[in-house]
Amino acid sequence: MSDAAAAWDAPEAAAGSDPDQRVILYGVDWEGYEAVLRAVGADRGGVRVTYLEGALEIMTLSGGHEVHKKILARLLEAWAVETRTVLNGYGSTTYRKRVKDRGAEPDESYVLSDRVLDETKGDAPDLVIEVIWTHGGLDKLAVYSGLGVPEVWLWRKGRVDVYRLRGERYEKLERSELLPDVDLDVLTPFLDRSDQTQAVIEYVDALRERSGRQP
Repeated sequence: MSDAAAAWDAPEAAAGSDPDQRVILYGVDWEGYEAVLRAVGADRGGVRVTYLEGALEIMTLSGGHEVHKKILARLLEAWAVETRTVLNGYGSTTYRKRVKDRGAEPDESYVLSDRVLDETKGDAPDLVIEVIWTHGGLDKLAVYSGLGVPEVWLWRKGRVDVYRLRGERYEKLERSELLPDVDLDVLTPFLDRSDQTQAVIEYVDALRERSGRQP
């Protein structure tokens, strides 16, 4: 089993009594997938629809899942502001490619330039963030490889693992190639804070202390 496959088949992360809820349907064609997207609607909130070669997963996110994806996004976006790095967010946009028989809605997605995505043409973001909160479900790394997403960050058990696309498979890295200046050892201690705003403030203070910048 590859590192990427092992990552997605990891034991239940931290859900406890607050798991995500999902149903997986098999033998669904592309028209069926698009029909589900229309039925669920564009403003689907905490619902994610994933499609992989005829398998369709509908997942309702738990509060814990949403909280952890949000704090990671806020910390990363604070880092981008502090370092003056271009980082444009597309949130949980639906990305799909019929020719690859794949579609997904990440927890967060970003473009590291002023490039404007047109998901209807099969455009993919540069970076995707996914929270592994509850065991099971479709292998989203397999989905994102087909969509051509260069880098995926997986949150699991309070830490972030980075996966970089090499050909058709993801390779686990120690740090991001897209954002090599993000020190995950500095960021990680702030991921489990209950006060998100205070976590961002202290994280920015830590960045400034390391860089020697004044507020």
